[in-house]
Amino acid sequence: MRGLAGKIAVVTGAAGGIGAATARRLAEEGVHVVAVDLDEDRLRQVVRALPTEGAWVRADVSAEGDVAAYADAAVDRFGRIDLHHLNAGIPGSNATLPELSVAELDRVMAVNVRGVFLGVRAAFRRYAEQGGGGSIVITGSIGSLRGSADLLAYQTSKHAVLGILRGAAMYGGPLGVRVNAVAPGIVPTDLFGASGRDDMTHRASSTPLRRAGTGEDIAGVVAFLLSADAAYMTGEVVSVDGGASVVSTVRPSGGAGAWDFAAHDRSLYGS
Repeated sequence: MRGLAGKIAVVTGAAGGIGAATARRLAEEGVHVVAVDLDEDRLRQVVRALPTEGAWVRADVSAEGDVAAYADAAVDRFGRIDLHHLNAGIPGSNATLPELSVAELDRVMAVNVRGVFLGVRAAFRRYAEQGGGGSIVITGSIGSLRGSADLLAYQTSKHAVLGILRGAAMYGGPLGVRVNAVAPGIVPTDLFGASGRDDMTHRASSTPLRRAGTGEDIAGVVAFLLSADAAYMTGEVVSVDGGASVVSTVRPSGGAGAWDFAAHDRSLYGS
């Protein structure tokens, strides 16, 4: 893709799943990647496997000092930062609305919203110091665009990051900084455990493409949005969800009548 080779990118949540896939894809395009995560062992494995020179930084994206530290480490190693993929996030509790605790809501918002805000702010500060622009991609979710009766804290956080996206895109445009987001659908990763991945794979069979997504599916779109091939795109949310977001669930082709909602309601609300 145009304009990627030789650039320096920070990828958060890079120890597995979408983040690791993005680190690999960017490196294949000639990018030097600074991989950020809390899982130090997996970070090392990801960076060692990259085809370009990379680096890793153990950091908590919700901690202001850690975000400043990973940005400083990237500049110390490579001299600058051109690209940011702010991908780190957690799914949070599957507790029902009445049972969801304030502590759990705060935990998810800290990583998924404060972490994105701090990452975007650090990126803009770095671009100002470098005297030039760059590109940022935020990982949203199909949960940024749609609602469900579960994962309320996660959905709330993923709706919130779109506010950061749009404000940052408006601020960054005149400065030559593009800010976009991807909205993945069902992408089973190790974050969800074996049983969770099996359930996700089953549910993904209802999408128009009839399959779950992979980290590589998302990484290709992230690489495009970071590249010069997307030079006239900013403020956009690109759904990468196998078509899930276009489904009309009240039509037969969208699964109307195919789900046992009585069983679903019993599991959610009790008998």
